[in-house]
Amino acid sequence: MNAYRLKPLKYPWPPLLYGVAIVAALLLDRYVGLLPSLPREGYLLWTLGGVLALIALTLDIWAVKTLLECHTAVLPNRCAQRLVTNGPFRFTRNPIYLGYTLMTIAFGLLTGNSWFFVAAVTAAVVTTVVAIRCEEMHLLARFGIEFERYCQRTRRWI
Repeated sequence: MNAYRLKPLKYPWPPLLYGVAIVAALLLDRYVGLLPSLPREGYLLWTLGGVLALIALTLDIWAVKTLLECHTAVLPNRCAQRLVTNGPFRFTRNPIYLGYTLMTIAFGLLTGNSWFFVAAVTAAVVTTVVAIRCEEMHLLARFGIEFERYCQRTRRWI
């Protein structure tokens, strides 16, 4: 099959992975415990969680808007039409996944559930292995040296 026609992923795994991570954090806190809960008195953690959630949501919306403006695929199981290096993609190669990770951490701060921090790290690692590496191979096949240069100047996460 022509490398230019390859889809990076068969299924849109990252949203599913983060969804599973969030459900797992809720279930682990309820039925297993083990990790200490965050203090719930005062507004500091709740405020930090709210600010982090707002940053995550803004980052995701900005990234999707940038992809749409560039007329390329938003879903990770679609073929990229263009290499997008503007908007939030100037700072990170995966702003949507970074937004998902930050939102998962924000849920931990908002609920006091420490399992969300474990879930965020686990989901980020699994997303890197399952999705990001495949997406990067797709972009390398599609855009070659242009993508290599982009990788040299832009970090994968932050």
